[in-house]
Amino acid sequence: MGYATRVLRYFSRMKVALSHDWLTGMRGGEYVLEAISDMFPAAELFTLISIPGKASARLEAIPTHVSWLQSIPGAEQKYRTLLPLMPAAIASLSLDDFDLIVSSSHCVAKGVRKRNDAVHVSYVHAPMRYMWARFDEYFGPGQAPFHVRLAARLCRPFLQRWDRRVSDDRRVDRLVANSTYIARQIRDAYQRDARVVYPFVDVSRFGAARRPGSKYLIVGAFAPYKRVDLAIESFNRLELPLQIVGSGQDEKKLRAIAGPTIEFLGARSNEEIAALYSTCKAFVFPGAEDFGITPLEAMSAGAPVIAFAEGGAMETVTERTGVFFSPQSVDSMMEAVLKIERGTVLIHESDCRERAAMFSRGRFQEELAAVIRQAWTSAGKNMSDLEGVMCQRL
Repeated sequence: MGYATRVLRYFSRMKVALSHDWLTGMRGGEYVLEAISDMFPAAELFTLISIPGKASARLEAIPTHVSWLQSIPGAEQKYRTLLPLMPAAIASLSLDDFDLIVSSSHCVAKGVRKRNDAVHVSYVHAPMRYMWARFDEYFGPGQAPFHVRLAARLCRPFLQRWDRRVSDDRRVDRLVANSTYIARQIRDAYQRDARVVYPFVDVSRFGAARRPGSKYLIVGAFAPYKRVDLAIESFNRLELPLQIVGSGQDEKKLRAIAGPTIEFLGARSNEEIAALYSTCKAFVFPGAEDFGITPLEAMSAGAPVIAFAEGGAMETVTERTGVFFSPQSVDSMMEAVLKIERGTVLIHESDCRERAAMFSRGRFQEELAAVIRQAWTSAGKNMSDLEGVMCQRL
């Protein structure tokens, strides 16, 4: 912790809290949290579970408070199975001393309690992902054991009611969505409007010269909605090489259906992934995601994207930077892949890089800061107090 940050924490009259679902690794949501934390150098962090060594050095330097969920044996590995307990766990965290709360939420993080006069701005990656739009993808037939699916179905009405209640304007002053796609889901779930502030990509990681080869690439977690299975089936039939980076709950099933042209690379470092982006023939994005940072990473490296025409990809990928397919079927994906393979669609590296550069970290912070300032002044607060705890470049 720097000297200036320590001084700010000591002398500041107001206190800022950040809320995040869990800190068990560095994925898109955690990079967003890191950017928010840089906006408020003196903030403290509240989360359900935090596993030491899994987050970035910046996030691990923040004073962090965890819930009682952390003390449950095995919770660090099986925390998702504790979903019915999460509302009570997040509510148990005491934020009474804090004047401003900024939550980063795809599950329960926006359910923290606040003082009546405190201001809460929630950056929503998705309404409680497991209980709303993606329920069938996590708990449909074949996606989980029968007893898990039954328990999820029994809990769903309660969790939806809770999620809707903690998202009303008495608990959250402003809702911010990571895409227009999610803003529509917020409207359906909570009957509230949300300002769209797109996440960002660190283009500095992907400056290597582009040297495309013959292999296609997927990067991401092996979750049901990612539809990695669809890509594997398509490339099996095409007999084209596909490299897959990642791991997750569906790995065993995916390996079982993979043919000889499919290569599983496991987890890779940021540097290795950047190199794969720069050498892939095209990046494959077969699922409908809330936003999806990996297509932007691929475009930052100059690579074209083959994407399902739904979700966040429709707001990042363009016809100048990729090829869309619909419906979400093997035949449709194969047709899109062959447009790249046969050269019937030509994507220029410069167009990809220019498009990705529009989604910068600085732009994200400035737009989110504007929403927070608006929420703060609308609550009748003194702007000088907010500026005193916010990074001066914003």
